[in-house]
Amino acid sequence: MDSEARPSPDALLRAAQREGRGTLKIFLGAAPGVGKTFEMLRDGAERLKAGVDTVVAIVETHGRAETAALLEPFEVIPRRHIDYQGHVLEEMDLDAVLARRPALALVDEYAHSNVEGSRHPKRWQDVAELLDAGIDVYTTLNIQHVESLNDVVASFTRVRVRETVPDSVFEGAEIEVVDLPPDELIERLKEGKVYVPAEASRALGHFFSKQNLSALREMALRRAALTVDQAMLEHLDAYAVPGTFAGGERVLVAVSELPGSETLVRAGKRLADALRAPWQAIYIETPRAASFDEADKRRVADALRLAANLGATIATIPAESVIEGLKTHLEGMRATQLVIGKSTRSWWFELRHGSVVDAMLREGEGLAVHVIPAESAPLRQRSAPAKGWGRPRDYALIAGAVALTTLIGRLAQPLIGTGGVDLIYLLPVIAAAGRFGSRPGLVAALASALAYNFFFLQPLYTFTIADPQSVLTLFVLLGIATFTAELASRLKARATLGARSAQENAAVAAFGQALARASDWETTSRIVCAEMARILGVRTILLKERDGALVSVAAFPEGGVLGPVDIAAADWAWSRGEPAGAGSATLNAADWQFQPLRTALGVLAVVGLSKEDGREPVGADRAVLLSTLLGQAALAHERLKLEDELRTVTVLKERDRLRAALLSSIGHDLRTPLTSVSGAVDAIAAEHPDSATLPIAHAEIAKLRRFLDNLLDMVRIDTGRLTPKPEPIDLTDAVASAVHDLKALLTESHIDLKVPANLPLVSADPTLLHHILLNLLSNAAQHGGGRIVIEGKRVPDAVTLSVGDSGPGLPETGSAPFAAFKTGRGTDQNQGSGLGLAIVKGFADAMGLSVNASNRDGAGSLFTIVFPEDVIVKNPKAD
Repeated sequence: MDSEARPSPDALLRAAQREGRGTLKIFLGAAPGVGKTFEMLRDGAERLKAGVDTVVAIVETHGRAETAALLEPFEVIPRRHIDYQGHVLEEMDLDAVLARRPALALVDEYAHSNVEGSRHPKRWQDVAELLDAGIDVYTTLNIQHVESLNDVVASFTRVRVRETVPDSVFEGAEIEVVDLPPDELIERLKEGKVYVPAEASRALGHFFSKQNLSALREMALRRAALTVDQAMLEHLDAYAVPGTFAGGERVLVAVSELPGSETLVRAGKRLADALRAPWQAIYIETPRAASFDEADKRRVADALRLAANLGATIATIPAESVIEGLKTHLEGMRATQLVIGKSTRSWWFELRHGSVVDAMLREGEGLAVHVIPAESAPLRQRSAPAKGWGRPRDYALIAGAVALTTLIGRLAQPLIGTGGVDLIYLLPVIAAAGRFGSRPGLVAALASALAYNFFFLQPLYTFTIADPQSVLTLFVLLGIATFTAELASRLKARATLGARSAQENAAVAAFGQALARASDWETTSRIVCAEMARILGVRTILLKERDGALVSVAAFPEGGVLGPVDIAAADWAWSRGEPAGAGSATLNAADWQFQPLRTALGVLAVVGLSKEDGREPVGADRAVLLSTLLGQAALAHERLKLEDELRTVTVLKERDRLRAALLSSIGHDLRTPLTSVSGAVDAIAAEHPDSATLPIAHAEIAKLRRFLDNLLDMVRIDTGRLTPKPEPIDLTDAVASAVHDLKALLTESHIDLKVPANLPLVSADPTLLHHILLNLLSNAAQHGGGRIVIEGKRVPDAVTLSVGDSGPGLPETGSAPFAAFKTGRGTDQNQGSGLGLAIVKGFADAMGLSVNASNRDGAGSLFTIVFPEDVIVKNPKAD
């Protein structure tokens, strides 16, 4: 096989595409503070000393003196200044770097999002343009910014980063892991070398915990190893270098028709999970598969289906022998781990077909072979071998072919002599082996030898051979005929397997192309039904949920009728995501078999399959083909659903943008006339200080001013322009300030203040917290029934500050107190704009706080702000 190895065209194409482009080196770290920028600058300085034209395109020092000192030897490209919403922001000047055209550019923070007005929204896209221009780039990246790992990191750090880079940026890139043990990184954090002390204290309690850092460190090392492994495999494929080269683990599970294949699959899954490696499950389809009974085929199909459900890539590989097919696939996959079963075959079987396990152990250099003993099964009497001997009609045709060959030989004997007639007898042997198989071919070989002896060897018309040389000729003829019969049979079997595999692959490709052209649900459903019916030779129906029930949206041919049992099977497949109906383990009395279209978004539809003769819709030998078609159909439906959701999100974004613009416009446009009205009321008050309507006018103006402030605050929340600036705050002072600012509104309310003076300080933005308290107190004054209780408590792992009232309380059901423009209690005259509590929620989320709403034990509602442990600072008053 090594002598026939050829470079991979795909690998060569990728290498050719990178010709003329710059090279990318990523300094990958597990978390901020491990020294990525420091390491990048140090490597850049070494390249600069070596004579490489190196510039700093953009580097963030974050105020670290040791990092800033490393910039001195470099030429630093001035940054581009962009005016954004009244602020001047700095970004990398991409055009200046391209015009300077250095050999190497240092670009910090690879996942950075550029400010609006930049050429590209993301910095990694700027880097791609530099690479296209032939400029080498050094850059830095933290592992949590990799797109495919974003959800995983968020699951245990509880922090979801918004700036990510696609996994494709690692293709062809050089990776250098900048590693630092968690204990050392935590010590750097405490020393203020990563964040300022206030931020460092909060970070230690959340993202920078030791368990989080250990997990991120492992992810960074594994991602770097994966990139190295992919680069190595691409190099090996491009240069046709044989071998395993286990830079990364790859697991292959070989299933067979024998009992115990599902055990192999489960063992392979456990091994792949332990190694965190990709894995495949394959079945090598040899000519022997033609003699399998339904139980054998069912075991193969069940094993592959189980592997697919467990996340493996499955395939059926046609080959002349299991050993040959397995070796070829192992070399192509470059697998490092093989899981295979050791069957209890007879010595005669192993003598004829060889031992797969022994061959893999003997020839699998660099391959770890995991041998699982096969389950013992009782011996079965097979009727299948009789099928290998053919039918009586086949032997009648063989006899006729031998007789015709004898006639041709007698006619040709005067021309070619007796010595040339034996070659003519190879014709019926080849024809019989190619048409009917190896065993009829052997019979044809024996019949040809006997006919040659009877009609052409002296003495004629007897089976006696007088000349010893003729005996040798007869045995040579028999041997050549036998070899030719076996060879012709193998070629036929290989051609049959190859033709069927090519036909199925072509059908799957055509199916995928047809689905790719469909752009709506109705067309896609029709294509799924029509193509699956044509490929599998069955009746099909596709069901989707509408108004809580499954309904038929397409069928081929039209008019498929489902009985009660069929409907129950379809509901089972929809709700459980498992096959049901005919030929399955659930509700197999149904006439239809239902297969769910499972995706990452859930089950999107159910496909029903049926045969008019009542037999199982899809045989075990076509289970892999069915699984492939279902996967294609599921992907098509997933694409349509995602497109629908994208259109919905686009509409919602546009609506939110318009709402934010409207609110901002209203807020700014009303502020000027409100100022004029306030000035006019003040003038009237100066002339008529005793007017009874002046307090009402002042109260309404204050109310309208708070409403406008709320509008502008809501715009800030919606547009994401909140940038909290936390500092230590005494909750006693914060509450007193809010009560003082609302003294006019709270004149008719009784304030019960229960905020202990010895509560610890909390780290929060004073302006945002002041707005939260103003809105909670205003809400309590409007709906509270005259008594407001403000209470602060120190509880385990938190400090709470609650504002309670004695009003009607919150509705028991359907309550959404923090939703914008929602009001849920009070009379009409007390109804507000519905923005106050939404602003409370938005500001609290921005500062990392939580706020809860509930009803008090007595009458009234209770709103509680929770300050978690990481925002609590040492309280000097407690010393």
